[in-house]
Amino acid sequence: MTSKPITQYLPGATALWVGLLLAAVTTMAPAATIQEVTDAGEARADAAAADQDTVEAIADQTDKLEADYATVIKVVDGLKVYNGLLQRQIDNQEAEKVALAESIDNVALIERQIIPLMTRMIDSLEEFIELDTPFLLEERQARLQRLRDMMERSDVTAAEKFRQVLEAYSIEADYGRTIEAYSGSVAVDGGSREVDFLRIGRVSLTYQSVGGNHTGAWDQESRAWVDLPPETYKAAVATGLRIADKQVPPDLIVVPVPAAEEAGR
Repeated sequence: MTSKPITQYLPGATALWVGLLLAAVTTMAPAATIQEVTDAGEARADAAAADQDTVEAIADQTDKLEADYATVIKVVDGLKVYNGLLQRQIDNQEAEKVALAESIDNVALIERQIIPLMTRMIDSLEEFIELDTPFLLEERQARLQRLRDMMERSDVTAAEKFRQVLEAYSIEADYGRTIEAYSGSVAVDGGSREVDFLRIGRVSLTYQSVGGNHTGAWDQESRAWVDLPPETYKAAVATGLRIADKQVPPDLIVVPVPAAEEAGR
């Protein structure tokens, strides 16, 4: 059977309309396909741009994390150095604590030993003063009493106690190298006589009464005051008193001194 064109079965107007429709369909089909392709390309471009933004954001975040990590590493290294320094300081402090504890133990031991020593030193000083020439006797005995009172005080350290005991010894030693004039009284003939004393080291202790009527000296052998002949010692003792008071320049004077004992006695 032979097919015939469709226009052969349709009236003329109808055939023309169908032809136009077919032409329109044939023309519109390629246009719809291009738009879809264009839209798909734009979608892919937008997706690619979004992916690039994401990649760049991740890269920026990675760079920041790397920078933060490097900073943290530096901080950690610094802390390690600092901790090492602190550990050395702690070790040194521990060593100092051990040394300090040992020192405290030693101080306690020394204090237990030095307290009896100081007591014996004070006793010896008291005995020495009692046997010595009796110059400034009240002052020296008062110093001894202060030392004894101090030894009983708990608020005074052993070091300070020892310092004051040594200071008392130093004062006593200085008496042997100085000349001094001072006022006082002597017991003579059952009474008291106001006098001016002249001390020349520990070699000589003389006195002269106010007005110069009486001149005397301490006799260490008899441990008593004795009168001196005025024609020999009155002027000399008076001059010595003025020298000690710095009223006149130093000069040679005659004073009584104990006679040296013979060898073998």
